[in-house]
Amino acid sequence: MSNLFDRLDRSRPPAEEKTEQPDPAQKLLNWLQKWRRPTITPRQIRIYGPKYFRSQERVLGTAEALVRYGWLTALKPRGKNTHEWQVVRKPVIHPLVGS
Repeated sequence: MSNLFDRLDRSRPPAEEKTEQPDPAQKLLNWLQKWRRPTITPRQIRIYGPKYFRSQERVLGTAEALVRYGWLTALKPRGKNTHEWQVVRKPVIHPLVGS
């Protein structure tokens, strides 16, 4: 004999697995593909970029990962404690961080 809760549970659709969030570096790379300027600073990423990158530490860590993979090139700083990168444009439709 089933109770009310068992009967209600049978009509419920199966629970979907949560989709995994993309890597922060991939998220920033996807956003950088829409960035029209040739260079970018951490301040511009924090203001105009995805909400995940509102802190300086997240921006710098993720940008360094993109420098390692060749999607950003570090430029000579204009002042003390400043960072600026040149966005590397590659002819790829859906770019991946690891490629």
